[in-house]
Amino acid sequence: MSNIFEELQAAVINGQTAKVQEYTKSALEAGETPQAILNEGLIPAMSTVGEKFQKGEFYISEMMISARAMYGGLNIVKPLLSNQNIQSKGKAVVGTVQGDLHDIGKNLVCMMMEGGGYEVIDLGVNITPDQFVSAIQQHKPDFVLMSALLTTTMTAMEKTINAIKDNGLRECVLIAVGGAPVTQKFADQIGADFFASDAGEAVTKANSLLEQLN
Repeated sequence: MSNIFEELQAAVINGQTAKVQEYTKSALEAGETPQAILNEGLIPAMSTVGEKFQKGEFYISEMMISARAMYGGLNIVKPLLSNQNIQSKGKAVVGTVQGDLHDIGKNLVCMMMEGGGYEVIDLGVNITPDQFVSAIQQHKPDFVLMSALLTTTMTAMEKTINAIKDNGLRECVLIAVGGAPVTQKFADQIGADFFASDAGEAVTKANSLLEQLN
């Protein structure tokens, strides 16, 4: 790996947005492709951030600072990737379920998934089952990721899965649930494909499932 990618990774991990932008531009000027910058710089850095968070070495605030720094580089290469018709790893629809207005966890998942090479459609908060269904019909994602921070809104996850089933879309997507009150047992009860305890785990499990399918 070239030194520029090492510097880029370190800048992302340390949350240094200006340096991430500088190293991204330097890599492009040196002839590195946008895909290489993504695959050898930004994505590995966010993987390290996710690992540090899971080990307790990073807190949510540090994770978000790193993710914002990652966007400093991603926003530079994204238009170039689009021009080259580079395929993303997969597509994910993400939203906080109906009745819940919390967005920090959902935003982190969006950042980590995008940093992991996925195309992300962020539906926002307070998303009804019908809105999830419409998003699946429109975007044809590989994943639907649902977040809830309140115990009282967890039931909306089951309602959403049932709505996806009722519309004949259940076999088309892999469904994940997460959030402070959500557990693996609850995910199993409502028929989700997987549970993620944090944003880093969401990416790790999504990657694993894609590998199994391919």
